[in-house]
Amino acid sequence: MTYEEVRAGQQTPRDPPDDQVSAGPPSARPYPPSDAAVLDWLFADHPVALSVYDTSLRCVRRNPAMARLTGAPAHDTWFGRRVTEILPGPQTAAWEARMRQVLATGDPAPATRIRSRVSASAGSERSLSVAAHPLRGPDGTVTGLCLTAEDVTERNGSPDRLALLNEAGTRIGSTLDVRRTAEELAEELVPLLGEWVNVDLLDTLLKGDEPGPFTGQVALRRVANHSVRPGAPEALLQPGEVDFYPPHSPAVRSMTAGRPVVHLLTDPAAQAWLRDQPPRADSVREHGYRSIMSLPLRARGTVLGVTVLLRSREQPFTDEDRLLAEELAARAAVCLDNARRFARERSAVLTLQRSLLPSRLPPLMAVETASRYLPANGAGGAGGDWFDVIPLSGARVALVVGDVIGRGLGAAATMGRLRTAVRTLADVDLPPDELLTHLDDLVDRSAPVDDGSSADAAELGATCLYAVFDPVSGTCAAARAAHPPPFVVTPDGEAGLVRLPPGPPLGLGNGVYESAEFELPEGSLLALYTDGLLEPSDADLSLRRLCSALSHPPDALEAVCDHVVETVVPSAHADDVALVVARTHTFDAEEEATLDVPDDPAAVATARAWAGERLARWRLDELGFVTELVVSELVTNALRYGEPPVRLRLLNVDTLICEVTDGSNTAPHLRRARLSDEGGRGLMLVAELTQRWGTRQTRRGKTIWCEQSLPRKTAAARAR
Repeated sequence: MTYEEVRAGQQTPRDPPDDQVSAGPPSARPYPPSDAAVLDWLFADHPVALSVYDTSLRCVRRNPAMARLTGAPAHDTWFGRRVTEILPGPQTAAWEARMRQVLATGDPAPATRIRSRVSASAGSERSLSVAAHPLRGPDGTVTGLCLTAEDVTERNGSPDRLALLNEAGTRIGSTLDVRRTAEELAEELVPLLGEWVNVDLLDTLLKGDEPGPFTGQVALRRVANHSVRPGAPEALLQPGEVDFYPPHSPAVRSMTAGRPVVHLLTDPAAQAWLRDQPPRADSVREHGYRSIMSLPLRARGTVLGVTVLLRSREQPFTDEDRLLAEELAARAAVCLDNARRFARERSAVLTLQRSLLPSRLPPLMAVETASRYLPANGAGGAGGDWFDVIPLSGARVALVVGDVIGRGLGAAATMGRLRTAVRTLADVDLPPDELLTHLDDLVDRSAPVDDGSSADAAELGATCLYAVFDPVSGTCAAARAAHPPPFVVTPDGEAGLVRLPPGPPLGLGNGVYESAEFELPEGSLLALYTDGLLEPSDADLSLRRLCSALSHPPDALEAVCDHVVETVVPSAHADDVALVVARTHTFDAEEEATLDVPDDPAAVATARAWAGERLARWRLDELGFVTELVVSELVTNALRYGEPPVRLRLLNVDTLICEVTDGSNTAPHLRRARLSDEGGRGLMLVAELTQRWGTRQTRRGKTIWCEQSLPRKTAAARAR
């Protein structure tokens, strides 16, 4: 029965038919006299305050106990009025939304504590415990609801306050996010204790500095605010903005004293503050605020900021309000401090992580590269994923990705050590399998020793993939240590995994690693990544998505990275993601020249003349003198101290590379000859005359190499 039906004369508010109010199971028969007597008693003498509302949430009946509870005059009628009109107060609007939910779902709303003036003329507020129960008709449909209420104002406040604190404790600090934690505190305080709340934190603290004495103006950054009036808050400061509060403001005074400060806004102290803040004073008058409470946010002996509550109710903040707000603020302060510490540590880890990763990839003729690094979104913090692109001798290039086990600063620092170790071992020009073997030994020796003093001594471990691409032969050699294999996209757009021999993680000790060699024609795409790119629950599905994302890639490698991140990376990835894509370029046969040198000292002159002719063909006559001298020294040393076969190779790429290979594994050493020595100056001359030089071991000997910069006009022409 609705209010409109009553107005149409189908029933009177004082004498409704019995079958319109049902508090028990639906029944198709009329109420017997005994049920009617119970119903009369409920609405005449029952001590529990109750009222009945129709589907429009308008009151159709109440009992005397409800009238006494709310302090309504005997002649006052609630008929046709809504609960927000009967019990004024900011919390009743939220309660009315709960009543609508009861009508929609048919599920009762358990007892909830609200604060309200018990009548429009009452000058004080009461605490009411209210509950709502659905009423059903004969066919089982919800025809209205019954609301019960109980006055809990005069009870001992401790149990009620403890219940509220326990309930709030489950909602405040649900994340390690400073802003969300502040919003959760604001949502608990409003409309429970006030109509407006703002949570401000010290700007110096958020920047990583320790708070100093509050002697002058204090910079506070708004983190959260909340109001019972959507769209009309006292929002002079939006979240993220900074304001400066004078020393005599309630906010600064509460932080200085370390305890709540409560004022009526008509008090001289509050008026003195508002006089210096005309916009805030106008907002206070506009919204009718009457009292203010400032609560310092303190955790572990440090003042983090302040929470300010404003109330427009006639009754000012009571001691019970202050105690409850103080407890909520204290609990929230610990959560805010935890979130702040986590954010600071995460920022430090990310700063260290990014400083240890390459800021930009080097431009190389052998490969065109692009990369992405995404830190983890989870609460565990950033991990130890890394990547690198390392130029090697002979115009070759090494591509590396790795993942350190663990999170936080330790993982980031370990990642930095491993990346440095990989670059050092790459400079020695070790094959991929040998490099991983040395790296495994390094990680094993770096692991912490459990001497029994710590029961949870963490083991250090990592995964790694190391690949070397040779643009002259168009081949790539790679080895992996428990790392996902790379993807190769052929020039026609077909993508597939490279089958590499598996190897154990780094750090186990005595690891055995094997290399595999595969062809990479001109324009092939090689993609290396860490396991953060894969969904842990379904890695096979992630691999298929990655294969699809890499198939027929766009020309721009940055677009390839963006497409992979958008389509493959999990939305809430709890692990770091590192991705490196490289498009290969092979050299023309005209850019390489090779000469087999016979085992005869007279062949040195032949090699020198051959090098001069080749430079003339390449129009690099400016480098002829130095190149002939370098060839003479290196070939002489190979014939004198090495073993056959001896081979001379020149590469005309982004630099001029000269290589001499022989069958001996004995590596030369640079030394300074004394004035009386007749020899020992050859390698020193090579080092002085060339840009850089070095040696690398091969399967059947060694190679001594050196590089010279091309003339400026030649380099500029190639750049165009």
